[in-house]
Amino acid sequence: MTTVALFHSVLGVRPGVTDAADRLRTAGHEVVVVDQYDGRVFDDYEEAGALFESIGIPALLGTALDGVRELPDGFVAAGFSNGAGMAEYVATQRRCSGVLLFSGALPLALLGDVPWPAGLPAQLHYTLGDPFRREEWVAAFADDVARGGGRLEVVDHEGAGHLFTDPSLPDEYDPQATERLWREALAFCERVAG
Repeated sequence: MTTVALFHSVLGVRPGVTDAADRLRTAGHEVVVVDQYDGRVFDDYEEAGALFESIGIPALLGTALDGVRELPDGFVAAGFSNGAGMAEYVATQRRCSGVLLFSGALPLALLGDVPWPAGLPAQLHYTLGDPFRREEWVAAFADDVARGGGRLEVVDHEGAGHLFTDPSLPDEYDPQATERLWREALAFCERVAG
């Protein structure tokens, strides 16, 4: 088993994040949930986005690294939505065994144009109708991973929810897609932990 550093979405550490941590722990992994908002949680994307903007990306990248400072090399970096960008950044700064991205992928050029670590595998989950999905960003991230000699698995799910694993967001939650995501994500963790 492995250690997983888990980064929340713009909405904070909501039930979808705590459920993710519980599922990973039940599978035998150690999990560190990196709370970049000091406990603040949002229901509204616009309100949460205002906090995100007020903190700023450089400060958030700094707290992402601070959140994994005590972890030994070889952990899995994972994140939801903008937390996926945090996971990507951490993976370019620390030695990770894999990267799990849920409903988010950023071209590395947006993170300071850092190179993808040699051979590092990643798995990306999105719903096909996610209103925040940007195909050009997915393609650019796939190119970044390929340039680094890594393999990106893109797992598309039916539906249109963004944070589709969060049962406290009924307009987005999809229980079938959630179960499929966790089958694939836990299998990925087992592969990279070996």
